[in-house]
Amino acid sequence: MTYCVGMLVEDGLAMIADTRTNAGVDNISSYRKLHVVDRPGERVLAVATAGNLSVTQTALAMAREGVHLNVGEELETLETATSMFRCAQLLGHALRSVRQSIAPGLEADSLNTSASMLLGGQIAGGPMQLFLIYSQGNFIECGTDTPFLQIGEAKYGKPILVSGLRSTTPLAEAVKLGLISFSTTMRSNVGVGAPFDLITLRRDMISGDERRIEADDPYFTDLHDRWTRAQAQARTAMPEPPWMLPGMPMAANGG
Repeated sequence: MTYCVGMLVEDGLAMIADTRTNAGVDNISSYRKLHVVDRPGERVLAVATAGNLSVTQTALAMAREGVHLNVGEELETLETATSMFRCAQLLGHALRSVRQSIAPGLEADSLNTSASMLLGGQIAGGPMQLFLIYSQGNFIECGTDTPFLQIGEAKYGKPILVSGLRSTTPLAEAVKLGLISFSTTMRSNVGVGAPFDLITLRRDMISGDERRIEADDPYFTDLHDRWTRAQAQARTAMPEPPWMLPGMPMAANGG
């Protein structure tokens, strides 16, 4: 299992992906799942992947080498596509094609071939966008009402983003919330773990800042500890059920 999140706010875009891959408790390793096409001033694209590793790696390779979206059209790649929407179409086509090609063999061995991707970034002259691409090749776009998309082990970190992230949230605050969602997720699921790869993009600057966050990263460690203490303090500050306070009569049979 893995966990990836993309957050699109007015300031820009942040995408974070873990690196843990496991095929059983005795076969855990790390693979980079955040892949970047960086042409400063022209385009910056980031693709985060979850699911079957061979499917996502092959689909990414196809999108880099070239895809014919329609018969008779020239090959297009993530470096030549004219819009973010077109890039999403390329990745969706590649993902669907790979699954159709190799799924029968893998499924015959009871291997799961499902996979998904997050695509975020900006091409000069166009808007900054964030897409979630499904195994079937279709995709959805991130909107302002819910300014984030997740793939992989999403349920543990989602409440943090739902309660705290808005389209008006500053980019630095969005990164903080994203890392808290990773902290919460890795505490609940051993299939998600550091190091994490992070990229941030300021809107209309067409350049990205990449960073790898190790398990012992000072900021992440401090953030994790502070969040754990804050949760404990909040729980302590909450009132106890009034019917269970000392001296209060207990209702018979729970009535």
